[in-house]
Amino acid sequence: MDVELRHLRALVALADSNTFTTAAAVLGTTQPTLSRTINQLEEITRVRLVERTTREMSLTPAGRQFSATARELLASLNTALDELGHTEAPLRLGWAWAGFGRHTVPLLQEWKRAHAGAVELSRPPDPEAALRRGTIDAALVRRTSPPPSPSPEPMPGLAAATLFTERLVAAIAVEDPRAGKTSVTLPELAEGSVAVCATAPTVTDHLWDHTGHTPHTISVANTDEWLTRISVGDAVGVTAEATTYNHQAPDVAYRPIEDSPLVEVTLAWRATDPHPLAHAFAQFARAYFARLLDTSTPPFSLNHSENAEESKAP
Repeated sequence: MDVELRHLRALVALADSNTFTTAAAVLGTTQPTLSRTINQLEEITRVRLVERTTREMSLTPAGRQFSATARELLASLNTALDELGHTEAPLRLGWAWAGFGRHTVPLLQEWKRAHAGAVELSRPPDPEAALRRGTIDAALVRRTSPPPSPSPEPMPGLAAATLFTERLVAAIAVEDPRAGKTSVTLPELAEGSVAVCATAPTVTDHLWDHTGHTPHTISVANTDEWLTRISVGDAVGVTAEATTYNHQAPDVAYRPIEDSPLVEVTLAWRATDPHPLAHAFAQFARAYFARLLDTSTPPFSLNHSENAEESKAP
């Protein structure tokens, strides 16, 4: 058996999604089928590409390198097909951290049932910058507005639709006394070090500006390091509530932050020369979360302080 396009697409989807569940939804297949495809690719290449445990998965160094090569090959193929006029390029959707939380898979599955257009996921460190560079077509952006500012600043040159708002939560080592509380406050978290991840721009030390407390921050490179530093008690973390769905660790407890500002979750796309499906996907996502208002609790509630229509910045 030779390496086929389905093998390459499976590996790239897994690299972008970080879970078999999400990757399978993106590809429109099942987790067992995706797992068999990855197993086939490993048998063909005779290289372990994915490390699997009962709790999580990650790409091996060889898997990361090969997924980058596979991405380039698929991009070249898509470009060639576009030039022939045989296909519409997939909507490249990017986010840095938590995606749509527990709604990521059902939302993408519902989109695939209702629309023929494909969605290609990626996780750039700065989705807004990637959108402006043209490496993605739509970005899921999380922004906080510490008091007294009522809402985040507009994003010039981009069209945007607010999907929902959520709160921030604290990630604390289970042996930390603060993990025994039902909720915590920002000043309490500032009593020790706070792990700040470069790929999670929602949380910086400016979050504490209005509290009169300035925590010592520890910079970490990625989600794995963030969870590890928290697990061993080196620091606590602050993150959006949706993170609690995708990033669990047995030694980390998530607790609500009483004085947390709201996090506005926005889908943004280029105002000029947008992808043909960008606006349609934004409308679909807004409608999806609007339907949850009567059946769901925060963090998935719409921000009614904003105009319900999509805004287009000058």
